[in-house]
Amino acid sequence: MSVQCEVTSKHAAGAQMGRFERWLTLWVFLCILAGIGLGHWFPAPFQAVGGLELARVNLPVAVLIWLMIIPMLLKIDFTQLHHVREHWRGIGVTLFINWGVKPFSMALLAWLFIRGVFAPYLPAEQLDSYVAGLIILAAAPCTAMVFVWSHLTKGDPGFTLTQVALNDAIMVIAFAPIVGLLLGLSAITVPWDTLLLSVVLYIVVPVAVAQGWRRYLLRRPDGEARLAEVIRRLHPVSLLALLVTLVLLFGFQGEQIIAQPLVIAMLAVPILIQVYFNSGLAYWLDRRLGVAHCVAGPSALIGASNFFELAVATAISLFGFESGAALATVVGVLIEVPVMLSVVRIVNRTRTWYEAGALDGRATP
Repeated sequence: MSVQCEVTSKHAAGAQMGRFERWLTLWVFLCILAGIGLGHWFPAPFQAVGGLELARVNLPVAVLIWLMIIPMLLKIDFTQLHHVREHWRGIGVTLFINWGVKPFSMALLAWLFIRGVFAPYLPAEQLDSYVAGLIILAAAPCTAMVFVWSHLTKGDPGFTLTQVALNDAIMVIAFAPIVGLLLGLSAITVPWDTLLLSVVLYIVVPVAVAQGWRRYLLRRPDGEARLAEVIRRLHPVSLLALLVTLVLLFGFQGEQIIAQPLVIAMLAVPILIQVYFNSGLAYWLDRRLGVAHCVAGPSALIGASNFFELAVATAISLFGFESGAALATVVGVLIEVPVMLSVVRIVNRTRTWYEAGALDGRATP
């Protein structure tokens, strides 16, 4: 197994985490402070932006979300789906975690902590909204940063690309039903028209635009080089759009956060538990099935991370800028990088243990 991992890692896609990404949590924190301050001292511009809606969709945020998502989706090659057979164990584990465990475990954790343990300390009128935001956050697997996490664990790039492409294809049809089901089970009214519109706007349209653009670039001379250059140029735009969105969000959320400074910490608890639980479960299942470590690493990380850009957009569309749902999804952004880096360290440090437990494709107890 170790030989296979060493060979495949030599051909990794080279997804490096740049200096800006390494400090993403700091920039997010600074944007939170900026949003709170600007929203407090200059509320009129934020109210004007919040009023620019069409069919309950905030148009400035929609543009910002497209600027975030489309550059990420340009990296996805759906022609890689024919490689599913090569990594069927790892892909099966990740699909099970992403679609059969994570949304439901988050719903359970949200009920336990938001409507149970922390309920006396949270605004009563926002409890349902917080639960909804956490469910939305967990219902979509990450599509972009997992390339970085995979590289940092010396993961198989073919597996990572195939898994992400497959998750994106499933997300087009499964995101709305899962969110609707879990919100319904949580006794939260589901505005189905807005939810379906969000799926079209934030999944179908960006996927179509990105794949059309990708095919256009690849048909030109030196297509691979052109595509790589476009992705490189758009990457800062994607991050800037994320940070501007956060300033807008916290411009509306600022007064609530100042009044309830522990809200973010309490919302982070179920998110942290579900990240470590789902990554650990995926890693253990991969080991039991004798999956190579270069597949198990990215499998665990894809199983744990969230597509927070989609979650933020959907929460705003369904519940509004000032909702607890929007705030809950933003907390996912705040803790994404440091938490996932800690999972990367665990995966790397346990490689010897992992490989010692697998023999001839079957892991020992």
